[in-house]
Amino acid sequence: MIKEYSSVTDVKGPLIVVEGIEDVAFGEIVEIITADDQRRLGQVLQVEKGKAVVQIFQGTSGIDTLKTRVRFTADTMKLNVSPEMLGRMFNGLGEPIDGQPDIIPEKRIDVNGLAINPFRREYPKEFIQTGISALDLMNTLVRGQKLPIFSGAGLPHNKIAAQIVKQAKVLAKEENFAVVFVAMGITHEEAQFFRNEFRESGALQNTILFLNLANHPAIERIITPRIALSAAEYLAFEKDMHVLAILTDMTNYCEALREVSAARNEIPGRRGYPGYMYTDLASLYERAGRIKGRKGSLTQVPIISMPDDDITHPIPDLTGYITEGQFVLSRDMQHKGIYPPNDVLPSLSRLMAHGIGKGHTREDHADVSNQLYAGYARGRSLRDLVAVIGKESLTELDLKYLDFADTFEHEFINQSYDEDRPIEESLKKAWQLLSTLPKEELKRISKEFIEKYYAN
Repeated sequence: MIKEYSSVTDVKGPLIVVEGIEDVAFGEIVEIITADDQRRLGQVLQVEKGKAVVQIFQGTSGIDTLKTRVRFTADTMKLNVSPEMLGRMFNGLGEPIDGQPDIIPEKRIDVNGLAINPFRREYPKEFIQTGISALDLMNTLVRGQKLPIFSGAGLPHNKIAAQIVKQAKVLAKEENFAVVFVAMGITHEEAQFFRNEFRESGALQNTILFLNLANHPAIERIITPRIALSAAEYLAFEKDMHVLAILTDMTNYCEALREVSAARNEIPGRRGYPGYMYTDLASLYERAGRIKGRKGSLTQVPIISMPDDDITHPIPDLTGYITEGQFVLSRDMQHKGIYPPNDVLPSLSRLMAHGIGKGHTREDHADVSNQLYAGYARGRSLRDLVAVIGKESLTELDLKYLDFADTFEHEFINQSYDEDRPIEESLKKAWQLLSTLPKEELKRISKEFIEKYYAN
């Protein structure tokens, strides 16, 4: 039963306090009616001794404690879902912003989702091709995985995200593939970039966009990924689609968490972020996966812009504990003009081994990847040595590894924004590069693969 109160006693940041309440539950959705009859949505964060703390998704600007009415709906936040959402754009609260009518819902689902029973989880093991060699060959993405991109201010994570949306595909032609793209705290310019890219490439017809702009209330960012992931779960587990959810920028989401925590006078954790941030992030990331008996899958690529390029910052640090790998962008590679500016050595995909090889990509994939890592790591270490003793002191083999590292960066990792490389082409480029080294140096590759693919 809906209950209405006119007892707002305090407004602090994105929060209001309502007194004299009865039978109100945590997580309950609230409708706020301001003095000029504007309606806003909120959610109960805390209930104690007849008081409720409510976070307002559209912000508290203009709220008059004497004239504001609050209605407790006795319901959680739900999203109208339908396959008609594909090709549409919504704001951070799930409302259409593309000038088209509201969707006709097939059903309404709770935006908080349902935890996947660990017993029913199926191990992710099927390859998703992004057309980006550094991802496909070195940090393979598989269905149901959570693989974040660790970036920094000014690095092209938005371009990489857009390229993945345009090019990502499952190789089995008979299966349906969709993308849910979630942008939090982005500028109007960035939003326009994503709209234009997806429209021009034709990717929009298989994509749902949720856009929360920088000038929107920060508190809206807390609900945006939950709404978007609910739509992704619906497509994946009820419509048997293979869904790729890209969430950018999770740093803006965590800043909103910190704002709410500060407004509630909570004891801060590392760098002022709430101590429950790990649990909160896990509640989002763990919604990815595969379920036994279901054909669909939900794969996540969260994007984290690391403050001061610090990979030990709480946001990337906690994300790394929850997810299954990381794709790290490097400012040094960016300065060299390499796109995508991927720093290969700290990057990894923990589930890669189960999504590559015969029947997935090609039988030599794992060996080639391992050998590329080893060769590049040796070339990088030799660069440091050259800075001290000069090239003249190096052996002929050392010089080959130096050239190997340079070629690996400029010809293998580097590719144009519009280049969609099939995995076969990435493997071909890898073998061309490995063939610049003597056969006896390829110690991580089986002899049968060397005989088959090594270019004499």
